[in-house]
Amino acid sequence: MKWLQRHVRPEQVRELSLLLLLVVAVVFFGSLIDGYYTSRTFNRIASSVIIIMVAAVGQTLVVLTRNIDLSVGSLIGCAAYVTGHELGLHPGMHPLVAVLIAMALGAAAGVINGALVTLGRVPSIIVTLGTLAIYRGILVDYSGAKTITTDTLPAWLLNLPQATLATIGNLDLREMVVLALAIVALFQFATTRMNFGRLFYAIGSNPDAAHLVGLPTRRIVFAAFVLSGALAGLAGFMTLARFGTITVDNGRGVELQVVAAVVVGGVNIFGGSGTVVGAMLGAVMIGTLEQSLFRLQINEFWRDALMGLLILLAVASDAVILSRMRALWARTELKLIAKPAPAPASGGAQR
Repeated sequence: MKWLQRHVRPEQVRELSLLLLLVVAVVFFGSLIDGYYTSRTFNRIASSVIIIMVAAVGQTLVVLTRNIDLSVGSLIGCAAYVTGHELGLHPGMHPLVAVLIAMALGAAAGVINGALVTLGRVPSIIVTLGTLAIYRGILVDYSGAKTITTDTLPAWLLNLPQATLATIGNLDLREMVVLALAIVALFQFATTRMNFGRLFYAIGSNPDAAHLVGLPTRRIVFAAFVLSGALAGLAGFMTLARFGTITVDNGRGVELQVVAAVVVGGVNIFGGSGTVVGAMLGAVMIGTLEQSLFRLQINEFWRDALMGLLILLAVASDAVILSRMRALWARTELKLIAKPAPAPASGGAQR
């Protein structure tokens, strides 16, 4: 038990338990759905997961600072529509430029969110609940009730979801999946190994103490919202590539899935703990459940209800079970620190 307490953190326990639940879910659905264990199932789940995963990385940064961004669904829809519209007008546009347009749009919205939270001192849940509706309203006005269709988009974009880097057995390792995993790896490294990334945890653990010791709390919170917006914009580009046909309703309700992925993945909704890898596992769990329930022809209402139940269970378990584990871990570490050092062996020079 002492070895476990010294080498495994409470957040890692959540991640390991989530991996176990994911295996159980795959086995369970595999026993109910014919042809479940195929590359087609993997590709379907991966295609839906990467959008949630990328947005969840940005949401993790915000939640670590003890805030929340509910506008990501509207940002995904706006980025998908505007980028699709621009590609329709300029079909020869370079792919990197299209990606930058989507991310810049999301980052600009993140600047607005971050400024209202840090400079306006308005609670983030109020700010992003308002901008959730505002950004959607702007999109409706911008679109003029028109739909982006596949016949207006360039071929490279339509072929992007099937673009494969390598094939392992019967599984295709697709470029968009590799991109999403690279983003997870980058932000996992940044938040756990870099001083700048550790500030997100310090501020979320105790904002008042962080301010008193001189940490740049406003700048870090502002940066979290900008990064969340930029990654939501990238998720919007992925949405455009995946679906091709984009309406003003695209991205509606995705914020529920993103928040569910983050909290189910072990990121404490009260800030200060959790990992990007945990959020990724939460996204995989959400995507697996969504696609599996869809194949079982479960009503969409009940799928959304399940997402809400997962959020409640995750927050409750974090507040009750993991808080007790953290207290136990802390007591163990204090005992190790307070344990007196062994006396030096006698053997001085004899007179």
